[in-house]
Amino acid sequence: MSKNTEPSARTVMHTPRFWLTPLIVVTLLMSALAALYMGGILDPKKHLDQFPIALVNQDEGDTLPGGDPADRKNFGNDIVAGLENGIDHQKIDLQQIGIAEAQSRLNSGTLYGAIVIPSDFTKRTIILAEASVVAGDVEQPIITIYTNPRAGSVSASLVQSIGTTALASVNKNMGEQLTTLVTQQLEAGGTGTQISGASRLLLENPVNVLTVAHDPLPDGTGFGLVAFYFALLLVLAGFTGATVVNSLVDGMLGYAPTEFGPLFVQNDVVGINRFRTLLVKWAFMIVLSGIVSALFQWISRALGMPVTHGLALWEYGALVITAVGITAMSVMAAFGSLGMLINLFVFVILALPSSGGTIPLEASPRLYAWLAQFEPMHQIYMGTRSILFFGARGEAGLLHAVWMTLVGLLIGVVLGIVTTRFYDRKGYERTHRPKVA
Repeated sequence: MSKNTEPSARTVMHTPRFWLTPLIVVTLLMSALAALYMGGILDPKKHLDQFPIALVNQDEGDTLPGGDPADRKNFGNDIVAGLENGIDHQKIDLQQIGIAEAQSRLNSGTLYGAIVIPSDFTKRTIILAEASVVAGDVEQPIITIYTNPRAGSVSASLVQSIGTTALASVNKNMGEQLTTLVTQQLEAGGTGTQISGASRLLLENPVNVLTVAHDPLPDGTGFGLVAFYFALLLVLAGFTGATVVNSLVDGMLGYAPTEFGPLFVQNDVVGINRFRTLLVKWAFMIVLSGIVSALFQWISRALGMPVTHGLALWEYGALVITAVGITAMSVMAAFGSLGMLINLFVFVILALPSSGGTIPLEASPRLYAWLAQFEPMHQIYMGTRSILFFGARGEAGLLHAVWMTLVGLLIGVVLGIVTTRFYDRKGYERTHRPKVA
């Protein structure tokens, strides 16, 4: 003999688990959210690790006044040596390369900036030294710091800060060297001429350090943040879309109740197994991916975002939404309600701080760089950034992003098929079985 032994609301609500479970789960989630998000942005300089900056020395050198023509001076080499000795090579990856390679890598986003010493640096420096005692027009020798705003606004600020700080020390040392050189030449000449106060001040800081943006961003790009936010939209479309479709389909098939305000609707259960249900949900996600990707681009264009490779952006956006949506649905099919929390961790909590879209990974704690190797948000951001800012070039991250997105899609498909087919073969039906006394 059997009877319904469902517990009353009073019985359930008086159990410790009823009160503790929501409190513990939400507290842990919010703690992880705060620790990961705040830990990645508070001190980028402290966490610098192999931050790539090019050092280009084009200085051809020149002969000092009264010196042997065969004995050429090259102040550019002195600047290079000073920079090499003055920086922390664990934090800064200062790469001595040619100007062509530096420009190419700035154009592909694999360099955050470049310090360029021009070909006439020594010549201008010698002219400056001569002008300190002889009247005439003079221009300070120039060193240019090129930032790469297309690689991120924070990275551009870091390049400027690193470059100006390092060159300030080098500039001071070079000023002392020039002042000593001019003083010695005046003493050797026996004319009794002294360096004027104004000239001495100029010699003490001889180099004019300019900061220039390489290939500046056009208007409508949010100082480079538009790539991150567009990538975030794609991830949320897949993650949130999958959650909504999952809930609506289950409601229409009778496997979950649907509420509209005060109305409570519980449809009759449809005779369909887990695998076929998942295929239906996947079909919805595939159709929605093309629609939503086009919608995102249309709205962004209407708001002023420049898009030069619209087809590539739509295609990649549809692929991302499909991959994230199908994987999220497979996780929910495999783990049930727990799958929503897993998706939240994978696609939001762990993904955003490890994306590299706001703070470069080379300026984040090492945990984030490790997460970025497999977290989808980083791959999606790199692909989106390549399309929006770097001409949709494969070497700018698009090729890697496409392959990683396809791998994620494959993992989601395999997970969904294997788990739902296994549950169906085992007879795990999606029905409530009342307890039997």
